[in-house]
Amino acid sequence: MENSSDSNKNERQPNLGSPKNFLIPLMLLHLRDWNTHGYELMQKISQFGFNSVDQGNFYRILRQLEKDDMVTSEWDTESGGPAKRIYSITKAGEQYLELWASSLGHYQKMLDQFFSLYNPFFSPYTSRTDEQNEEDE
Repeated sequence: MENSSDSNKNERQPNLGSPKNFLIPLMLLHLRDWNTHGYELMQKISQFGFNSVDQGNFYRILRQLEKDDMVTSEWDTESGGPAKRIYSITKAGEQYLELWASSLGHYQKMLDQFFSLYNPFFSPYTSRTDEQNEEDE
């Protein structure tokens, strides 16, 4: 006979992590503000919340973005240390980013409507830290 804790172990939790293709517009967004090498870009993205970015996959995406003419790269041999590729966003990359921003704005409105129906007193923008700070006061 299976008890409730055993059945809970067998239940699969849905994967509600960040969508993988969200990584591309996030990369382009960072490149819009400054040109950088891949490792520095990966650090910026991990600060955004993508903690488990596979390094090999990350560089494959950069190479694909370059093939798709959304980014360009050139070798930087003038700074100290080994040569590094410096990546920059292209006009096509900026247009792709603008399309994503427009789509995300639309989804944001739908999410706002969802949360207002789900719980009219719940604000998806209030973090647990904000709630904790209010309790401490």
